[in-house]
Amino acid sequence: MRCRGRGVGFKSVQEHIDTTTPGGRLVFHVFGALASFERELIQERTLAGLAAARERGRLGGRPTALSPAKLKQARKMIGEKTPVTEVTQVLGVSRATLYRRVSELGEARTRPALKEPDAGVSSLP
Repeated sequence: MRCRGRGVGFKSVQEHIDTTTPGGRLVFHVFGALASFERELIQERTLAGLAAARERGRLGGRPTALSPAKLKQARKMIGEKTPVTEVTQVLGVSRATLYRRVSELGEARTRPALKEPDAGVSSLP
């Protein structure tokens, strides 16, 4: 206890806890142990509930915005060179979702390389 060696303690006026006394330290430790116990119980119950839901066929998490059918349609539209904005409007998804789910867009998103400046012309002001 580095703090106790320096004479540092905790005094709560409202709860009448004083960690500078042996009784106050005991009460403080008991409260800490109860809080830890309660946290572990909550964790056990949560994990048990998730396991029970999985057994019933329930999966957690947010549903995907692009169903397999919409994903197929997106790939088809992209293959036909449909503008990305139009694809997102037709499918009702954001541009970020479309880019994340359709791997073919990786090449479509890259910008063309910048032209090299002419040899004798400086681009600096």
